[in-house]
Amino acid sequence: MTDWRQRKWFNFGLLLLSAVLVFALIQLGNWQLRRLEWKNALLDAIETRAFGNAVLAPELKFWNEVTADTHAYQRVKIEGTLLHGHELIVRALTELGGGYWVLTPLRREDGSIIWINRGFVPPDKRLRTSRAAPETEFVSLTGLLRMNEPGGTLLQDNDPANNRWYSRDVDAFSVYRSLPEPAPYFIDAGADVSAKEWPRGGLTRLTFSNNHLHYALTWYTMAFLLATATLYTVRLSRRTLHSRIT
Repeated sequence: MTDWRQRKWFNFGLLLLSAVLVFALIQLGNWQLRRLEWKNALLDAIETRAFGNAVLAPELKFWNEVTADTHAYQRVKIEGTLLHGHELIVRALTELGGGYWVLTPLRREDGSIIWINRGFVPPDKRLRTSRAAPETEFVSLTGLLRMNEPGGTLLQDNDPANNRWYSRDVDAFSVYRSLPEPAPYFIDAGADVSAKEWPRGGLTRLTFSNNHLHYALTWYTMAFLLATATLYTVRLSRRTLHSRIT
């Protein structure tokens, strides 16, 4: 009788634990499907924004309305004065190899500051003197609106004290250069910004991983296998107990 009761409680506990885990795995699969729906909508929006007609970059009075969901990768146009003397470089790895992004503040007519990622330079062009850039330059350019990247990357934090940058943190840039608070976004300049060879614009990556369906199927498969294994174990346990009793 004691063995029967122990087996009974063991089977009950196994079924309960399995039910909780199966439920959790199914919920993870459902979450991945919701992520898939969100990612598909985001990719559609990005494609529409990035390849549509350029619109005027949001002005100062509209900055508080700029969000990643509504503005990221929007093709925009802007004009103003590039303050080359305040440029900063950010480590980059692109299709052209390792090097740096050149970030230059642009001052609009109203005095507001928008940082421009003018493009990529190889290590031997990291210094502004190697590119013979003027102190200031009035430009009219087109590019893609990108949201601020505060703090650094997953692997490396920005180090303003030593002027080492790993992400395009425009707020920190303006503090470092003693400039007014900038727009909450920067602009990746297009490939046709300048006739000069460097910096080279137009390198914004517009391809994004979308593995949510694969992840969802993985979670659902794990739930199915766990449920099947649990039922098999319980049935085998009951058969063993029954054979002992008879």
